[in-house]
Amino acid sequence: MKGTEAIAKILKQEGADYFFCFPSNPVIDAAAAADIRPIMARTERAAVAMADGYTRVTNGRKIGVVGVQDGPGIESSFGGIAQAYSDSTPILVLPGLEGMHRLYRQPTFSAISSFRDITKWAATITSIERVPEMMRRAFTYLRMGRPGPVLLEVPWPLKDTEIDESLVQYAPVKRARTAADPEDVKAAVSAFLEARVPLIHAGQGVLYAEASDELREFAELVQAPVMTTLPGKSGFPETHPLSVGTGGLSSAPGVTHFLHKADLIFGIGASLTNVAFAAPLPEGRKIVQCTVDERDVNKDYAVVQVLIGDAKLVLQQCITEAKRQLGSSNRQANDALVREIQGVKDEWWANWGSKLTSDEVPLAPYRVIWEMMNTLEAKDVIITHDSGTPRDMLAPCWKSVSPRGYIGWGKSTHLGYGLGLALGAKLAAPEKFVINFMGDGAFGMTGMDVETGVRNKIPILTIVLNNSCLGNYERYQPIANQRYRMRYFQGDYRSVAQGLGAYSERVEKPEEIAPALRRAHQMTADGKSVLLEIITREETMLLPRS
Repeated sequence: MKGTEAIAKILKQEGADYFFCFPSNPVIDAAAAADIRPIMARTERAAVAMADGYTRVTNGRKIGVVGVQDGPGIESSFGGIAQAYSDSTPILVLPGLEGMHRLYRQPTFSAISSFRDITKWAATITSIERVPEMMRRAFTYLRMGRPGPVLLEVPWPLKDTEIDESLVQYAPVKRARTAADPEDVKAAVSAFLEARVPLIHAGQGVLYAEASDELREFAELVQAPVMTTLPGKSGFPETHPLSVGTGGLSSAPGVTHFLHKADLIFGIGASLTNVAFAAPLPEGRKIVQCTVDERDVNKDYAVVQVLIGDAKLVLQQCITEAKRQLGSSNRQANDALVREIQGVKDEWWANWGSKLTSDEVPLAPYRVIWEMMNTLEAKDVIITHDSGTPRDMLAPCWKSVSPRGYIGWGKSTHLGYGLGLALGAKLAAPEKFVINFMGDGAFGMTGMDVETGVRNKIPILTIVLNNSCLGNYERYQPIANQRYRMRYFQGDYRSVAQGLGAYSERVEKPEEIAPALRRAHQMTADGKSVLLEIITREETMLLPRS
């Protein structure tokens, strides 16, 4: 058995179905021989994003695997891996390596030293005998603790080096989960029940732990409003009476209202990282935090009680403890709270509804979102935004109803990343109608990967909001924009998509949106990649952060 065949055998044992790649890598042929389908993107960053989307939609039960070339291949992958690291996505990156004889000789690029800060673990398979050991360690880091990417260099000589197959002994790594200290749970629940206005702040850990049912049960038991973070969006159904929406760079109005009203915030499966794309927590609030990573604790906010453990197990503990503490006085449905939540939503609609129903031409972007929500069944959809205003308009308005029905991302914001995420998501959930919602700026970064979907028969819908500019950037470079029109674009993206083999339409009027969406839905169901170029005006008004 060749060394790369041993790697492919182990990948198969670990459940790998796809090998995302570009353009050359020592493992590709061995993976194909092991019935692991190679999916070649147009760029390394898109291949990484596809692995990312595939992993997210499976909640890490399936690990996206990426193979790229040594040198320029892994160099070009940096942005994608940085995005996966910032969003805590476990993917396995297997860059090639010319050979051990070139290590530490300039100008040979060292992936190990360069990627150490954006991976959980970065190492090299230094000999063929170490293949089982190194792969076991890689999957241990991928399946345990805080999720994140792992990088393992594969020297090209392993493709031709033989090892006795009997020496390749391997058993798949099982995920290990931990619950919290019972005394900590008791104290946390006591603090929660004693709070005047508690707020549940649900992060992506709820999704990876597959704890949405437990989150709903706990919220209903203690009758508390629930907000989600941007990456945690879809962890709690936003049609639920206790949902106040998603907080990010732009936030649902209920998030702003209850963050400022709450006297205790319970972060469950959340890092509570204070970045631009997260709703900041007001000062003076008591904070209880559940996380799998001790490095999150007391990082940006002082925490009064910590629960280290898996969100599902911890929520089960909290449910049991809340029932014990409440006893026969179990809280009844809080009609006043439900009316308050709905009242905030009604007030928002009174002020913003005209944007969503606008008949303006060029089209208002919010009208596009409104038509999507009223034309499509959210339970059948997986949608992801791109960075910039598409994210900031979609996240607070789109109502997610099922786990991973929305792929939110944002601790880093690599323009164009959403297209690869959507392609990977479709491979993980082929029964879903997968939508990539992007702007014309994002299309310029990764638009050629529409062809990746066409060529590999991955039928998704890409919506390009074409406002011919980089929205809301005029305030950063006012002189350059006024004098040289620096932020303005041009392009016929419908024709580009047609040239790449996709079905495409241009939409310019409000009454054209819904029929185009229905056609796109049917076309993707028939196996066709679709792009809708929707001509919009620039939207400068966004919901406030909080």
